[in-house]
Amino acid sequence: AGGIAPLVALARDGTEAQKENAAGALRNLAASDANKVAIAEAGGIAPLVALARGGSDGQKEEAAGALWNLAVNADNQVAIAKAGGIAPLVALARGGSDGQKEEAAGALYFLARYSGEENQAAIARAGGIAPLVALARGGTDGQKEQAAGALAELAAGSLNDDNKVAIARAGGIAPLV
Repeated sequence: AGGIAPLVALARDGTEAQKENAAGALRNLAASDANKVAIAEAGGIAPLVALARGGSDGQKEEAAGALWNLAVNADNQVAIAKAGGIAPLVALARGGSDGQKEEAAGALYFLARYSGEENQAAIARAGGIAPLVALARGGTDGQKEQAAGALAELAAGSLNDDNKVAIARAGGIAPLV
C-alpha cells in the first residue's frame, strides 16, 4: 500500500502525463479489494473525480475506469457520490469517447447496483437515463452491456417508479428486449 499515496498525489498535482499514468495505475490497483479501501483512505476518490470532470481525454478514461473499479465497494459508492462523481460520469456516458462511455457506464452501473435508491435517484437527477438508453441502443458491445446493467439497477426496487417511467419515456424498453 506504500505506493498508493504517491500515486494519489500525482493524480492530484502531477504533470498532465503523470496524472494520466497515476489514474491508470490506480485503476489497475483498484481491481484488488484491499486496494479499493486503501485508495479511498489515501484520498484518491476526489482527484479521480476531478480528472473525470476536467482532465484530458486520457485522464478522463483512466479516472472513469478507476472509479468503476472503486465503485464495487459499498463505502466507495457513497464517497464517489459525495465527491460529486455522478455528474462527470453521466457527462462522459453522454459525450465521451467510446472508451470513456464504457468506463463511465460501468461506474454508473456499480454506483446504482449496491448503494440503493439514493445513488439511483442521483443518477436520474443528473440526467443519466437518456445517455444510458442511447448506449444500450447504439453503443459498442461493452457499452451496451454496462448501460443495460445500469438501467436494470436504476429500474430495480419498489421506490424507483420514477426511474421506470423515465427509462420507458427515453425509449429504453426496446433496446433491452
